[in-house]
Amino acid sequence: MRNRRGMALAAAVLSSALILAGCARDTGTPAAPEAGGESAECVRNPAPAAAAGGAGPSAAPLAPNADASALRVALAFDVGGIGDQSFNDAANAGLERAIGELGLPEDNTRALAAATGESEDARVTRLRQLATDGFDAIVAVGFAYSEALTAVAAEFPDVQFAIVDSVVDLPNVTSLTFAAEQGSFLVGAAAAMRTTACRVGFVGGVEVPLIQAFEAGFVEGAKAVAPDVVVDVDYISPAGDFSGFNDPARGTEVARGQLDEGADVIYHAAGGSGQGVFQAVAAATTPDAPAWAIGVDSDQYNTVDPPVNEVIMTSMLKRVDVAVFNYINAVAAGDTSVIPEAFDLASDGVGYSTTGGLIDDLVADLDAYKAAIVSGDITVSSTP
Repeated sequence: MRNRRGMALAAAVLSSALILAGCARDTGTPAAPEAGGESAECVRNPAPAAAAGGAGPSAAPLAPNADASALRVALAFDVGGIGDQSFNDAANAGLERAIGELGLPEDNTRALAAATGESEDARVTRLRQLATDGFDAIVAVGFAYSEALTAVAAEFPDVQFAIVDSVVDLPNVTSLTFAAEQGSFLVGAAAAMRTTACRVGFVGGVEVPLIQAFEAGFVEGAKAVAPDVVVDVDYISPAGDFSGFNDPARGTEVARGQLDEGADVIYHAAGGSGQGVFQAVAAATTPDAPAWAIGVDSDQYNTVDPPVNEVIMTSMLKRVDVAVFNYINAVAAGDTSVIPEAFDLASDGVGYSTTGGLIDDLVADLDAYKAAIVSGDITVSSTP
């Protein structure tokens, strides 16, 4: 259920009953229906002139592989843990890569999961336990650890910490952040290229600035391609309620609402709740009227079971695996200064997937937009 911001005052009473379930807004005006009930076709802008040059080669590795055989490394997961088929799994993939490529002994690693609705004290206790147990490098996966990590890192100045998706300004903490708005711009552009309804949707897990960056980029990318496209924006839970990242049933409910409104491409940035989004889209699609979903963080075409994955046209790749691997490598080498301020398109820290061949016809134009962002010709905002 949703509270749609911008509705007429007459709907206020109904909206107030739904506000705890999340928030939403429409960005744009629906296209006028044509005869026969079909939406008018979107007018689409041409891709940037950079299309002829492509997006350029992939970024080089940050540093040569170091020897991590003496390290002890731990991950403190966000809600959902291993198996969320998104954010946490990507972090774990970075750890697994370090085991395979840097000689990090698997016995020298540990991963602890968070619980839905847990207290701040629980996060503090988890990080303190790992530091007390003698791990050299501890990665806190998710911005929810910001306060806890600030306290625990100060208690253990000789332990190296990292935090994903937040900034903690302490000498023994490395912040692993991403230009999520840049990757989201590209999948927003893909959504606008693919929609036949001139209406697309965004489902966020929790309405916080981090997830609003995904929203901002998605909307900007869609509007860059099709200025008249309508973008429905919904959040599963408000700020402070992290259940929106691990509630597939509500993900289904919100996505079904957007589909009922006429959206035919839906992008989620909702962690484990995204599985519900995929289920809703798969249930709604037909051969004559296909609906599409866009995954997040990992290449979710590869992580979602068939046949549901067949509706995932692309995923916005936020390379948490790349960041975690490079952080472990930097700690092993004794130089965390190689970690960039933000992993962006230029460093291949964000991007989009092509698995399944469902957007092969869009790649040239998407890479033209990518090149324009990398060159600075297009600047993407991180706020809606």
